[in-house]
Amino acid sequence: MSELNDGDGRGLGVSGSVVGVSLSVSGRGSGSGSSSGNRIDNDPLKKGPRPVTNPLTAAGPVPVRAGARVSGGFKATALQWYHRYLVELVLRRKALPPSRDGRHIPPRLHPESPLVDERRGKAFISNTIRTSRYTLYNFFPKQLLFQFSRLGNFYFLCVGVPQMVPGISTTGSYTTILPLLFFVLLTIAKEGYDDWKRHRLDKVENARPATVLQWTNGHDETTRNYHQWWPFKTPKARDVEAVQGPEKQAGAAFRWRSSRWRDLKVGNVIKLARDEDVPADIVLLYATGEDGIAYIETMALDGETNLKTKRPPAGLSDCDSIEGLSRCHAEFVVEDPNPDLYRFDGRMTVEGKTFPLTINEVVYRGCTVRNTQTAIGIVVNTGEECKIRRNADRHPSAKKPALERITNKIVISLAVVVVSLAVGCSMGYLIWQHNYERSAWYLDGLAVPFYQIIMGFAIQFNNIIPLALYVSLEIVKLGQMIMLNSDIEMYDEASDTPTRCNTNTILENLGQIGYIFSDKTGTLTENVMKFRKMSIAGTAWLHDVEILDTTVSTEESDTSTQTEMESVVLNLPQEHERNGPALSTVLSNPQSMIRISTKRSSLGLLRRSSSNWRSTGRPDHVQPDLGSKDLLEYIQMRPNSPFSRRAIQYILVMALCHTCLPEVKDGKIEFQAASPDELALVRAAQELGFLVTHRSSQAVTLRVSNGNDGYEDRTYEILDVIEFSSKRKRMTIIVRCPDGQIWLLTKGADSTILPRLKMAPLAMQKSHELRKSLEAERELQRRSEAHEPRNSFGGRPSFTAARRSIGAPGPSISIAGPSSMRPAASRSKSFEIGNLYLSPSDDRLRPSLPLRTVSFDVPSDRAPAPPSRANPLRSVLDRFAFLEDPSISDDATIFTRCFKHIDDFSTEGLRTLLFAQRFLSNQEYKVWKELYHDAETSLVDRQARIEAAAEIIEQSLELVGASAIEDKLQKGVPETIDRLRRANMKIWMLTGDRRETALNIANSARICQPGSDIFVLDVTKGNLEGQIQGVIEDMEAPVPTHTVVVIDGHTLAALEKEESGLSNAKELFHKLIPTIDSVICCRASPAQKALLVRAIRKPSRSGSGSGSASASARGPLTLAIGDGANDLAMLSTADVGVGISGREGLQAARVADYSIAQFRFLSRLLLVHGRWSYGRTARFVLATFWKEMFFYLPTELYQRYNGYTGTSLYESWSLTALNTLFTSLCVIVPAIWEQDLAAETLLAVPELYVFGQRNRGLNIPLYLSWMVGAVAQGVLVWFLCWAFYGGFVGPVRDGGLFALGNLIFSVNIMWTNCKLLILDTHYKPSTILASFGITVVGWWLWQCFLAAVYAPGVWPYAVRGGFFSSFGRDPIWWLALIAVLGLLVSLQLAYTSVKQSLIVSGLWKWGWKWVRWSTWKKAFGPRSSTPTWPGGENGAASLEDWDVELWQAMERDPEIKATLHKMSRLGYEDEVEGEGEGEGEGEDEKADDGELERPRAP
Repeated sequence: MSELNDGDGRGLGVSGSVVGVSLSVSGRGSGSGSSSGNRIDNDPLKKGPRPVTNPLTAAGPVPVRAGARVSGGFKATALQWYHRYLVELVLRRKALPPSRDGRHIPPRLHPESPLVDERRGKAFISNTIRTSRYTLYNFFPKQLLFQFSRLGNFYFLCVGVPQMVPGISTTGSYTTILPLLFFVLLTIAKEGYDDWKRHRLDKVENARPATVLQWTNGHDETTRNYHQWWPFKTPKARDVEAVQGPEKQAGAAFRWRSSRWRDLKVGNVIKLARDEDVPADIVLLYATGEDGIAYIETMALDGETNLKTKRPPAGLSDCDSIEGLSRCHAEFVVEDPNPDLYRFDGRMTVEGKTFPLTINEVVYRGCTVRNTQTAIGIVVNTGEECKIRRNADRHPSAKKPALERITNKIVISLAVVVVSLAVGCSMGYLIWQHNYERSAWYLDGLAVPFYQIIMGFAIQFNNIIPLALYVSLEIVKLGQMIMLNSDIEMYDEASDTPTRCNTNTILENLGQIGYIFSDKTGTLTENVMKFRKMSIAGTAWLHDVEILDTTVSTEESDTSTQTEMESVVLNLPQEHERNGPALSTVLSNPQSMIRISTKRSSLGLLRRSSSNWRSTGRPDHVQPDLGSKDLLEYIQMRPNSPFSRRAIQYILVMALCHTCLPEVKDGKIEFQAASPDELALVRAAQELGFLVTHRSSQAVTLRVSNGNDGYEDRTYEILDVIEFSSKRKRMTIIVRCPDGQIWLLTKGADSTILPRLKMAPLAMQKSHELRKSLEAERELQRRSEAHEPRNSFGGRPSFTAARRSIGAPGPSISIAGPSSMRPAASRSKSFEIGNLYLSPSDDRLRPSLPLRTVSFDVPSDRAPAPPSRANPLRSVLDRFAFLEDPSISDDATIFTRCFKHIDDFSTEGLRTLLFAQRFLSNQEYKVWKELYHDAETSLVDRQARIEAAAEIIEQSLELVGASAIEDKLQKGVPETIDRLRRANMKIWMLTGDRRETALNIANSARICQPGSDIFVLDVTKGNLEGQIQGVIEDMEAPVPTHTVVVIDGHTLAALEKEESGLSNAKELFHKLIPTIDSVICCRASPAQKALLVRAIRKPSRSGSGSGSASASARGPLTLAIGDGANDLAMLSTADVGVGISGREGLQAARVADYSIAQFRFLSRLLLVHGRWSYGRTARFVLATFWKEMFFYLPTELYQRYNGYTGTSLYESWSLTALNTLFTSLCVIVPAIWEQDLAAETLLAVPELYVFGQRNRGLNIPLYLSWMVGAVAQGVLVWFLCWAFYGGFVGPVRDGGLFALGNLIFSVNIMWTNCKLLILDTHYKPSTILASFGITVVGWWLWQCFLAAVYAPGVWPYAVRGGFFSSFGRDPIWWLALIAVLGLLVSLQLAYTSVKQSLIVSGLWKWGWKWVRWSTWKKAFGPRSSTPTWPGGENGAASLEDWDVELWQAMERDPEIKATLHKMSRLGYEDEVEGEGEGEGEGEDEKADDGELERPRAP
């Protein structure tokens, strides 16, 4: 009997009860509540199990228990019965109760009987995980239920069953049921193969090796492998001797042995090596790091890039060896499994003393050991009970395409048509029976019962709904999948990774996405930090060492110019710092020097670094003109100036305030850092002359170069390190300098550093004034943008123009320029008409950019002058003249400029930090040290007391400067997000990282725009309902802006708690989020990510509906993209899941529906392949239903001529081969190869993506128009063929049924293939033409085949020899065929020509107004130089309202096509801006002189 582990406290913050894990050789646990000793008064585990209160964070829905009171009428009663009788009684799956007072578990050092789980009454679950959707037992039941839930299959099942009744069907007994079963089984086999691939990946995951401490009973045999003979065995685990190590003889009874992950049990003691993944949730027992610390990477779990420090519980000792582990008598009591990643409750009892267990002592499955050689832990949770699996959607259901809902409605409508035809023909038979059959002596006694007549007609016309619809659709999607996988434009050469489609059943969903939910780390970023800028004494500098080195190497590779090495010797100052004692002997030794080598070309100075690096968030932003090389050059020239002292102090703080550990590998020093930010700072200090060569818990050693090509080591004693935390938002280190001075260094967020400055009131005042000024500037910017023309979804029109009819004399399109000239970053760029015809470079329009200015806030007359070749030394002195300004030493000025720099850095998407310092007296430090030591050793509220002690010493600080670190984005991320936003998609970022980090990345990736209104919802600030109401009121302002809401996981959990009293706030929140442009959710668990996706995918009834233009009643389609195991729940919950083959592993890429190598490929996946797949599939459905209606309508019209007897107009063999041989290619081939618009057009104009969002490819009105056309064409074919062959034209050679029926059948075949393959297909590769030829030739060969092989005899159809001897030799038959086909083709061409002309003229969407003379006069009259277009001001229609035929006509223009091709490249906008930046000054001068015509707003 299997149980569901759903009732044991899944809510965030819900610990449930406890799990007792005893590590004792005696094998007897003392009980979780019976051990004596000093117990902790605030132990949360003593309070007993807490109820489940947060279903939001649960991994799945909590089932209703048997006997629970369920209200709500019939639905609630049915749900209760379902769980009571089906789930619990039949499936034997019961909700688990929480454990009472801990689970008593014997030790797992001995191979005794399996440990028993108190809640289940049997062994703990294994460490096996399963991401596949099915098992061997439930695959067929689930698949059969899934397949026959498709309305088409269910319809044919209902038709096929009565068809097998003898005497009813006129078309055979098994012609429906057998093909149906074949097609269904084929689809099931395909689904089974896809799930089998997932099962194989699970098998590899479960077979990974682990090192376990096992009992050997004194023998030294290796672990037996029972599967050596099995041909499908997984790779062998590591050799036993390799994992035993030097401890082999430590204990005779225990050995370290290699095992599989799937074989781990609760209570096992495991050993982990460096860079090894953790196989299960463990409590750390020992680590080889200093002070027993282990560094753990949790990126795959919560997306955070910082390494976490874990340490063994207090009270443990001698767990570093097998002998010590065997003597350890510790009992662990931990909480029941739950999905809360940020909280862990437990306790440990050792020798009668009880110690708390928190998240600091626990390591979860999915983490990775870093910077630690060895770690030992005891397993407490295994398999599906691990935290990472509790946060995953463990058994996702199969996803269905959104188009299937519309298809089901069409099937229902056609079923009504079939019933109507059957009833109509049956009533006709009754009338004929009354008027004729009763008087016909030869029909006496042969009357057919009415029910048989109506069922016979229903079976005859059932093929109006094509039997092979879903199978043909599977073939189509298989072809689409092959085309997608083979797209070379989505192949990443660097990683040799192509795009892969893992689920081809939902390809068309890619064309209807309304929301994108993206992870941050590894998805948007590369997790590579680069130190980019620094603010020192109110001046900003670009760290250009790496950029210039790259530039020099590039120039050296492109030219043969010789370069020379110049040494810049930097003499450090002798004087002490003006505000305190000497920093260190580094600052006081006049002989200390730094030698920096720079490369300068013999042809002249290098380009300024500001022209080589551009911010991804603000590519138009002016960069500092001076860089790190200039900074070092000035320090060398003026080592004793006030600015030089501040600069050296800044570099020294970077080199000391960190926890990086240097390691020597291959003769080079590499750093192991707890976070990429710290690594970037240490690398920058190294590039600026201070290299960290050694660091321990007691000291850090810096290597400083001197002027004699040597170096000198300086050692600083580390007194204390107050670590960074999400609450403190800062890190502090206290060191003793070589001269004996005690120096406190702090780095952190500006919000935490400013209140602790010595001049905090002045700093806060300047910060407030700057904030007000910036808000006023942004408000003016937003108001100016509000007056610009806007498209249908909030942005400015991408492509506005006054248009003439394409093909008319004169220019094909009248070009209009952009509506305004403003920085491109203020709003995403779009497809401007002014870019269609690119004029020569001298006349090309450029974006108007501000002139380059200095990066520091100094008077313009002090700005550095351009370098002079006549006097280089004078030029250098002039460049640095502004550093001699007295304002460099003025605190108020420094604060203002520094805070302005921080704001600029943040808007560019850079991660900012403030540095501060102060010197401590020995007495002050001694008093504080006693207080801090008491806090460190406290067993109660240890962390709170440490933070309180830190508050005391972290006061009266002096500002050193600010830094800006670039979290390097993947290539093309900002441009991709711009395109997706222009495509009417809302981008959300869901991450487990901190709020500040998430906001920086949002700015860098352009999720947040410079003029965005950012609203932060934080439950810790109180009155959450008031906060949400305030956001709603602000959004009702008359000035529309781009809005962003920032929320964290803690606030989300509070909203979802039913007992929290925030039900009204929850309702307001669900009303708010669909109206927000972007949402940034930080510190979110995997389960919360999935819940946010589910909230948008299935909005509540009280919500305001969808925020996109999707016509679906169930809400917009959602797409989730991520690269780690922590994203699996989100990927499986969304309508479409996209995995990235990133740094966090390949698990997401393997499990997701689609996998790509880089985020930038998402735009092509959606905008090109998504739209193509949607359009192709929609056209396939329409064409399939159209041809069936068209084929079977003449048969219905023929019934009045045969007494409604059910005689078919068509010969049965031809009818059987209709959908297989003659009308399959005409629907399948275009559905695979058709391209209504070129890929370049779709990428250049993302607004065209709304075609799928608004269901323009397949909707009920469009379907009805196709059906009306099929009926009209079917009626026309019937009467024309009847009139031309025997009706009015004759005589004919063969007046039999087969000749007429074969003529109509031939016309239908030829017309269907001509229309679908030639006339209606825009893109005609050789495959399309070959399919048309194959079908036409095949049909006439089929005619010959039938005439030759048909059995002679008396048949209703004279087939034998008819094509050769009777109607085949009749010219009237052929003339009738040609005449009918010619008439149909002529009518279609005339309709297409008129429609295209009206579309290009702008009259098509006006409905019947185009027949009025006033409309034509207004459009093409003499007073109008351009036609007026509906939907826009002054004829400027929105891009998304333009018809596909118009774009197809525009693509035929060579110049427009070339421009579209250029605009389809990522970074095209930045290239245009870069060109404009170089020529902007000249163009501004021309504009002032009237030489350059500014574009006017339409």
